[in-house]
Amino acid sequence: DSATTDHDKVGPHLLGVVGRTAGTAANFNYSQAMKDAGAGGLVWDEANLALYLRAPKLKVPGNKMGFNGLTNDADIANVIAYLKADPKP
Repeated sequence: DSATTDHDKVGPHLLGVVGRTAGTAANFNYSQAMKDAGAGGLVWDEANLALYLRAPKLKVPGNKMGFNGLTNDADIANVIAYLKADPKP
């Protein structure tokens, strides 16, 4: 899956996403909105990931992500914990 490898699929790979500047994973065709967000200083820390996971279109207006967001705080926390986990067995 895209959280344990550096291969892009529908979205950019998520390996090492926590701490990464938005729109900067190599070889992925990001929306201009996501590139601009990264150029403007957006880094995927826990707080920004939580906001994006809750409302992607509000956090980065104009992004191409086909996802409306999560509404449950526990689900958001679990996704972030998963993204932070070491993918190595």
